[in-house]
Amino acid sequence: MRMNQALQNNTDKNIVLLKKRALYYLGKREYSRHELLQKIALFAESLEITRQQVDQTLSELEQKDWLSDKRFVDQFVFSKKKKFGLKKMEYELKMRGVDEIIIHDALNKIKSEEYDLAKNIWEKKFRNLPEGQDEKSKQIRFLQSRGIDSRLIHQILSGKVPE
Repeated sequence: MRMNQALQNNTDKNIVLLKKRALYYLGKREYSRHELLQKIALFAESLEITRQQVDQTLSELEQKDWLSDKRFVDQFVFSKKKKFGLKKMEYELKMRGVDEIIIHDALNKIKSEEYDLAKNIWEKKFRNLPEGQDEKSKQIRFLQSRGIDSRLIHQILSGKVPE
């Protein structure tokens, strides 16, 4: 009886340690649930905490609004929109395990700014329209690597402003 109680107390202490570790990470920056799970998985394993208990802990953090995929996506989009296009941000967020509905909601909010953001990315690097085919290819590759839609790339490089 005492041994079972001692094991239960030890498990409870380990879960508290896991929660403290998760809150430590969340105190530094926002994480998606998937990212945080990856971050604390090894620690949980060393404490002999089951995957179910880890999921339960993460759910508790979500219920208390300490962990939020929506807040993570909003923060991510805000910090990356001046560097990357919508395609690249969408890809990065999918790789971080965020639900597609949350991703599309956040990206739709900045869809109207897409041309201006893409043009600013281009202007920061090049400033002038390409003079030759080599220069144009270079600029196209750069903008594609930043996740900018090909339609926007051609509008920017032709000097056309969208309606």
